[in-house]
Amino acid sequence: MPTLLKAIDLHRTYRVARSMFGGHADVRAVAGISFSLDPGETLAIVGESGSGKSTLGRLLTLIEPPSDGQLMIDGIDVSNIGRPSKTLRSAVQMVFQNPYGSLNPRQTIGAALEEPLLVNTSMPGAERREAALAMLERVGLRREHANRYPHMFSGGQRQRIAIARALMLRPKILVLDEPVSALDVSVRAQILNLIAELQSEFNLAYVFISHDLSVVRHIADRVLVMYLGRVAEYGSAEQVFAEPRHPYTRALMSATPVADPRRVKERIVLTGEMPSPFNPPSGCVFHPRCPIAFERCPRERPELTGDGGHMAACFATED
Repeated sequence: MPTLLKAIDLHRTYRVARSMFGGHADVRAVAGISFSLDPGETLAIVGESGSGKSTLGRLLTLIEPPSDGQLMIDGIDVSNIGRPSKTLRSAVQMVFQNPYGSLNPRQTIGAALEEPLLVNTSMPGAERREAALAMLERVGLRREHANRYPHMFSGGQRQRIAIARALMLRPKILVLDEPVSALDVSVRAQILNLIAELQSEFNLAYVFISHDLSVVRHIADRVLVMYLGRVAEYGSAEQVFAEPRHPYTRALMSATPVADPRRVKERIVLTGEMPSPFNPPSGCVFHPRCPIAFERCPRERPELTGDGGHMAACFATED
């Protein structure tokens, strides 16, 4: 089975002004990320706010170019491709966290769904309209909804519309950036079930960006844990949840609620906040907050090590 998406040592650095008289500084939002994604597979990207998850999502959808490293989409190197072709835009689509913000309030839902086909294909108008109506039905809405505007729908319905629009070009890869975090708990389950059904039907590969590990555990095949732009841990969902190796991963999992009143959980509370990306810590970037840091951690940066596809960037996990 060919690899659909492959990232090799991917970086994204921003040159920003510190203040009016303070000069400039480099912010490494993504600092050396590597992974691969196969058809029908779901890779979850998890971490706290500010860890670089959404920036990585923008790189994967070609909204922004990487500063360094290599990005392969369906066998094509897109690292320095400039303006992506229609074929590449069709291959990767994105579903954003806020469905209302990603929809034009002055555009009907039908027009919003037809727009990707209008821009990227030569499909006649009648066929575009029929394709939009059919996709509305596929995501659980009615055909008459096509003539309505975004403000006339609930949050869950808007997210269904956003998913339908992302699927209009029949992409191979869908990047979902916190797609259920703004929804009520009861609606979340419906959207997650819809996402799973669509993946099976269209053989989609998902990059699922989230901070909610209970959702990730339900939907992911593999998990990549990010901290301050770097990979803290990477492996299959089964391995990562059964035996988390990095202390940051263990802390994230200890904060996840468990629907079992008889189960006693150890709560790991991290001290302090995530460091500023303007001035990341030396050595292991997690060491100022790590409960098991020792003298080597501030001096050296750990590399990803492990076996069986389960790796962690932590000296404490090395044999």
